[in-house]
Order: sequence, then C-alpha cells, then structure tokens
Amino acid sequence: MEVGGQPLVLLPEKAAFLPASRTLLVADLHIGKAVSFRGLGVPVPRGTTTETLATLAVLVDRLGARRVALLGDFLHSRHAHAPATLTTIERWRRQHAALELLLVRGNHDDGAGDPPHRLGIEPIDEPLRLDGLALCHHPRPDAGAYVIAGHLHPCITLAGRGHDRLRLPCFWFRTRVGVLPAFGAFTGMQPIRPGPADRLFAIADQHVAEIHHSARRDMHGLEQLHGGVRRTI
Repeated sequence: MEVGGQPLVLLPEKAAFLPASRTLLVADLHIGKAVSFRGLGVPVPRGTTTETLATLAVLVDRLGARRVALLGDFLHSRHAHAPATLTTIERWRRQHAALELLLVRGNHDDGAGDPPHRLGIEPIDEPLRLDGLALCHHPRPDAGAYVIAGHLHPCITLAGRGHDRLRLPCFWFRTRVGVLPAFGAFTGMQPIRPGPADRLFAIADQHVAEIHHSARRDMHGLEQLHGGVRRTI
C-alpha cells in the first residue's frame, strides 16, 4: 500500500517496512512488562523479551533493514532496567551493531526513562519526520504529514455464521493517521471502531489481509478472511 506518498509494506509480524529508506517500523514492544508484573507478585510468562527481540532480528535480517524506528513504549517501566533485561537487550544490540535505532518516546518511555546510552538507541520526541511522514507514538493528526503511530494496540473482532468469533491484531489506516499493532510478545489488544472510509488489515495465519467494510458490517468477516481477502505484500 501507499501512505503519505511512500510505499509501505505491512508484515504479519505486526510491523511495517518503508523500502525506500529501508526503515522498519515497530510500535509498543513493552520490553520489561513481564518483569514489572512479576515485581508485583503476578505470575506471568518468562522469555517474552527474548521472543520479541528474536522476531525483530528475523525481520531486520530478512528485509535488510538499516534503520529501526521504535514508535514508542519500548520499555514498559523502570523495572525494565533490571540487569537481566538490559543484558538481553545489549546482547541483541551487539549482534546488530550497524543498525540505526531510533526511539520515538511514548507515554511508557516517559515513566521508564530513556534506554541506557550503551544500547545505542537514540531517543527522540515525536514527531520523527522521515520522507514526508510523521512517525509518532500517539495517533494524532499532524498538519504537515501523514502520521504513522502506535499506542492503541488495535484489534478487530470478526464473526462467522456459526457464532464463531475471532479477535485479531490489525493495522488501522485513517485519512491522516495510521496505527500499527503492538509488536511486543507480551502486550494486550484494544478493540477499535473504524469508520466506513478507514482501511483495516488484519493479521491471521501469518498473513495480512484487508478486511473490507462489508465484512465488518455483515458479520461474515471470518468467511471473507479465510476466503482469500486481498493480501498485502
């Protein structure tokens, strides 16, 4: 697809790629969320930081990305500065030392603080302007550019004829603002209410498929999804 005059590739790993600048866009990694919950005595899965960074590594290598723009909420809280978590990130960073990493600060980054300097991640206040786009965390219109943001963790619920229901992460593109799904392995999802002119691309079975307005209205979204709704490549 094209946004703001730029080709944009939507990826089933819940990321997007700008081939013209070889820039990978990911939002809402929430690194350290699990350790934050464990600090509160909540039993949650382990290994989510490693899983998130492994997926990011696969994309960087496969696409030949030379830059990653992190669209906010890279670190979940100050608990993400725990030595074990930072060691995992630092090990990943050494393996991708030539990669430019830019962090557009989000609301969780404000509380967590910037990543340590040794990680080689450059923090920036929104918007980050790139090739006519405004890369942000908060999905607010910008007078001078098309906005690509995160923050909302968008998802859509589709229904089938047999009363089946399926909740899927999605990309949500409005007239002036596009929102990426949350990239992190340990993040929630938030249902959205798209307008009839909005474009939605759901992620299912390692595919990205556009969900047309008719599928959202007539409750036959599952049949249309599995029936070959147009894939995005």
